[in-house]
Amino acid sequence: MVGRDPGRAHNSPLFRKPVTTLDDHLSAGLRVAHLAEIVEAYPTAGEDDDAVLDAEDLAFGPPILRPPSLRDFYGFERHVAKMWQRRGAEVPEAWYRLPIFYFGNVSEIRGPAEPVWPPRGSSELDFELEVGAIVDTPGRDLAPERAEEVIGGYCILNDWSARDLQRDETTVRLGPAKGKDFATSIGPWLVTPDELADAREPGTTGPDLEMTADVNGQAISRGTWSSAHFSFGQMLARASADARLRPGDLVGSGTVGTGCLLEVREETLGRYLEPGDEVTLRIERLGELGTPIVARPT
Repeated sequence: MVGRDPGRAHNSPLFRKPVTTLDDHLSAGLRVAHLAEIVEAYPTAGEDDDAVLDAEDLAFGPPILRPPSLRDFYGFERHVAKMWQRRGAEVPEAWYRLPIFYFGNVSEIRGPAEPVWPPRGSSELDFELEVGAIVDTPGRDLAPERAEEVIGGYCILNDWSARDLQRDETTVRLGPAKGKDFATSIGPWLVTPDELADAREPGTTGPDLEMTADVNGQAISRGTWSSAHFSFGQMLARASADARLRPGDLVGSGTVGTGCLLEVREETLGRYLEPGDEVTLRIERLGELGTPIVARPT
């Protein structure tokens, strides 16, 4: 393309050095939307263009390799209510006022088809079906109605959980820690907000897009992004209060209602995950994120 437009290497920062990873792109001060100059302006040579590869011939990694932070929220009322019902209690009033989150572990980010295994001492491995958002510009003390402007794109996020470890940790009112920090899977695509705008009605918390989960081809979970109690704008406003958001920060929506075995195990799979299982999460327009469950490496 530079050869067809000699001025591009001078005029566009995208053509001054090779495009490598999204991490490097963001660290250079560029936003995800800047990549449209490559994608949308690419002049194909026809159906047999050797530069256009079939998706099945490619191995996809996580959209971002080294997010500076991971904040995972608790944004869907149906999921939250089910968790509190299991404890014999009602949802705390504060949950309806405050988007609540915990900090996850950025050292164990996995991509599509990368295996996951139960951590040491756990026999209750579970998936959690979530929407992930990647911040691509700095922000601090953001207003809820403007906070989504810092989002570069959305992806599927699987917030893996070891329920037995998590249960022990939360009895002391701290955590989760080892019940959560062993793996987070994201991918396969990073979809920019403009691609989803037509699926969202004004005043709603998110696009009206279906979210589903299967285990070994058996339907387990079904919900919608638009059923979230909090929008990403509200969540990011909370996250940025007195704190800086940085390019590359990863934010999870929390689990959609029915989006984990802890909620629906008895009426669906009848057990937690085991080696040999295949978990497939799907979100309309965001693709399909598959993960094989394997035995813990020795």
